[in-house]
Amino acid sequence: MIKNISNLGDAAVYCDFGLDINEKINLNVISYFNSLSKLVEEHKINGINNITPSYNKLIISFDLSITNYSKIRQIILDIRPDNEINNSHKKIKIPVCCDDEFGLDLSRLSDKTKLSKKKILELHLNKDYFCYMTGFIAGMPFLGDIDTNIRCDRLETPRVNVPKGSVGITEQFTNIYTFASPGGWNIIGNTPQKIFDPLNLAEPALIKPGDKVSFYQISKEEYQNWNE
Repeated sequence: MIKNISNLGDAAVYCDFGLDINEKINLNVISYFNSLSKLVEEHKINGINNITPSYNKLIISFDLSITNYSKIRQIILDIRPDNEINNSHKKIKIPVCCDDEFGLDLSRLSDKTKLSKKKILELHLNKDYFCYMTGFIAGMPFLGDIDTNIRCDRLETPRVNVPKGSVGITEQFTNIYTFASPGGWNIIGNTPQKIFDPLNLAEPALIKPGDKVSFYQISKEEYQNWNE
């Protein structure tokens, strides 16, 4: 559970769940996030203006003119996380094309890991991933944990522009670029699936923290003819 609660500046509370990054700890973060969000939506808490979860931390920002650190801290201590909410998380399958024009870093990864491109893709595709958090770019999912044999550091020199839909890996995570963006992840393919839709105000992100994600390979022809 929460290891420590402290101030973060004048108008935020910092909840620390520990140093480890794993599914159990992250589910605790998500449980507190969901419980707090529910209280805010039901107008049972006043003054909270943002709740930000990460792998093993939770930051609650608030309006100092309405509430304060002591009140928010006590609310957090009184919460009994609603673990039932976690049972509603989805299982999502994402198509990915790994042809050479999309698998920008497969050769680099092959050199680094001493594995063939085929084996790298096999290890990446034959696994279910847990969504720890979304962020950096709107809706970008951080998915773990990839096979230890294909874990690799970021690029020494990040790209100025990573194409939208790129599927990347670095360290213990795999992700999907929801928009074209600078980035240093190792790109192994690209998905035609829309991961974030800003026009869908009710549910813009396809993948949310706590969801399970798997990838399956499609051909370039299937990629080009993909119709959502």
